[in-house]
This record gives sequence, structure tokens and C-alpha cells, in this order.
Amino acid sequence: MKIDIKEERNPKTGNPITVISGVKHNPQHIEKLAKKLKSSCGAGGHVDGKTIVIQGSHTEKVKTILSSEGFTF
Repeated sequence: MKIDIKEERNPKTGNPITVISGVKHNPQHIEKLAKKLKSSCGAGGHVDGKTIVIQGSHTEKVKTILSSEGFTF
């Protein structure tokens, strides 16, 4: 399954965030995936629909975790 991972700036604070979009699973699976990503990155974050937002710059670590889950980029 192809997803997009990009690094942006939080519009409110200007801090870096990692945005994972294009996850086509049910909401429970997305929440579970977000929890796994947040704990392994040691960062906060949230789910916004089918988009996962992780606080901080964690693009490489997120790619490693998601590729082991079977996702492609």
C-alpha cells in the first residue's frame, strides 16, 4: 500500500512535524499504527482522519517502521 510521508512545519508553533497521509485502513488500525509510531519515536502526535501527525522530525524512523509493516512510499 502506497503512502506519503513528508516533513512540514506546524502552522501554530513553527516546529517540525512528520505527516503520514494516504493510509487506507479502518480508524482503529490507524489509531493503533499511530500509537506504535509515537511510542517508537518518543514523540507526541495525533490522528486527523486518515492522516497521522507525529511531532518532530522523524521521517527516516517512520519510513523504517512503516516498511516493516508492509507499506511502500
